[in-house]
Amino acid sequence: MQRYEYHVVPAPRRGEKARDAKTTADRFAVALTRLMNDLGRDGWEYLRADTLPCEERAGLTGRTTAFQHMLVFRRPLQADRAAEPAAPQQLAAPVLTAAAAEGAAPRLVVDPKAAPQVPPLGPARSEETASG
Repeated sequence: MQRYEYHVVPAPRRGEKARDAKTTADRFAVALTRLMNDLGRDGWEYLRADTLPCEERAGLTGRTTAFQHMLVFRRPLQADRAAEPAAPQQLAAPVLTAAAAEGAAPRLVVDPKAAPQVPPLGPARSEETASG
């Protein structure tokens, strides 16, 4: 089972200036994009936005409820990330033989030791089940 750690940050309150951002909505989108990309570089995946009540002081003895807009991010725990399978291996580059370089029909030669082993796609079929 995959386990996650979570990171909650306040949503931007203002937009950021950008060359192509002319409207308020465009500027806000720029601020949100930068925030998400910054956290994404550290492995955080955007999950959702929440609006939650927060009690604040108002004056000496009074209290009022304000609503905070929060962005929730998650990423797999360190132990789970270490257990993930490694990235797929890159296939060996094809090599042309000397005969192909001299103008003969090209022949593709791949070093079998460099090529990764590919498992079969489905369960092995015996001859008894294949014939009937």
